[in-house]
Amino acid sequence: MAEPSKPAVGPTSETKNKPPLHSVLPPLILGTATFNHQYVADPHSMPYRDIVARALSLGVTAFDTSPYYGPSETLLGTALDALMNPTTKTSTPSFDDGTTPPLDRSSIFIVTKAGRIASTEFDYSPTWVRYSVLRSLQRLHTPYLDLVYMHDVEFVSPQEVLAAVRALRQLRDEEGIIRYVGISGFPPDVLCTLAEMIMSETGEPLDAVLSYGHFTVQNRRLGLPWVVDGGSEKQEVVVDGTTPLARLKKAGVDVVLNASMLGMGLLTTRGIPVSGDDSPLVRWHPSPPELRVACKKLAGVAAAAGERLESIAIRWSLAEWIRVGAAAGLGVDIIIPGTGPRKVGASVCGVSSTAELEETVAEWRGVSSTLGKLAGGSDDPYGSTRQNKVLTLVRKQLWPALGSWLDYVWESRRPDFVNTRRECDRGKVPDDGVIAAYEKAKQGRQSAPN
Repeated sequence: MAEPSKPAVGPTSETKNKPPLHSVLPPLILGTATFNHQYVADPHSMPYRDIVARALSLGVTAFDTSPYYGPSETLLGTALDALMNPTTKTSTPSFDDGTTPPLDRSSIFIVTKAGRIASTEFDYSPTWVRYSVLRSLQRLHTPYLDLVYMHDVEFVSPQEVLAAVRALRQLRDEEGIIRYVGISGFPPDVLCTLAEMIMSETGEPLDAVLSYGHFTVQNRRLGLPWVVDGGSEKQEVVVDGTTPLARLKKAGVDVVLNASMLGMGLLTTRGIPVSGDDSPLVRWHPSPPELRVACKKLAGVAAAAGERLESIAIRWSLAEWIRVGAAAGLGVDIIIPGTGPRKVGASVCGVSSTAELEETVAEWRGVSSTLGKLAGGSDDPYGSTRQNKVLTLVRKQLWPALGSWLDYVWESRRPDFVNTRRECDRGKVPDDGVIAAYEKAKQGRQSAPN
């Protein structure tokens, strides 16, 4: 296991006196949960190096991963390391012009998570959190992590979440290996309650909350009441203080990110089969059979309109979250040429091929062009005309086709859930050299002459 090239030994220029997250987080983040056995049969055989290199060449400079995502951290770290140290690597993906300029660590934004070990195994103890972060540093070949979430917080107690967030902040303040701290999870009400509790108990708000699966064509709950018929940036919306985004804003959260725009595979042409398919995704996906059938019908509706369901679902979520995230005051800053800074909602997109990546970025640029931002105002083929088509198709056809399944939410943590990590084992870390390597590097840095 490789050590980070420059192990951090205390607050650095990257981790101290840092600006607020909303001013540095890119608006589009590449999620690498797909670098995982749950999505593909053999993640090591997928073109993960090409995907990462292509993302950077397209201007996507932020990456989201987790130890829970199988080999995702290792694969992402391998791809980034090959780009940051091309002279020592034998196989390095090329950019569009055929060159491989060395990648500078400060030019990318790396996000990972801690706490979730397996599908039913969680350890939020401070000891495990620290070990997990140090292991992520090694896997990702980085001296620091830009943002770390506690992963899927609904599966543990509020007290465990609070202790874990404090542990992350200690790593941020005392060891300088984390810049920003957040939580992630599925039920928005749990995310809100925990964000409120953390603010109340510590006097410091969370930098980020990652919500997944709750701002999609099928499930719009995170964005209500801003998501109405059509939506408009100029539209005045009466916001109930009990809605998720209003609560998160009141709790001081800086940025709320939207992930899983395709409902973890539900909103795809293939969909999630009800039976007859023993793939990992089919066995793992938590959706009920009836919802899978309802979403599968949407692919036919989209095809009749000359579209792929994936493209429609991605475009709708990107376009609407840009608007809604900003309207709720929970977006990130970008610069509009000739106009200045503007807030937009930030999204996490997952892909398993360069073609999927290019499609997503094209949709993003199309959305951006309608706001006069990234794509130079071009309206062909992804600009405002397409956006109006997508919004109309979703509003007039896809939502009616879903019927009672619109905004349906499955239960994330079932009442009978049991954490298979025994209490007596929480905080026990493997003797795999991760901590020893970090401490040795730390000692070496401390003893080195200034």
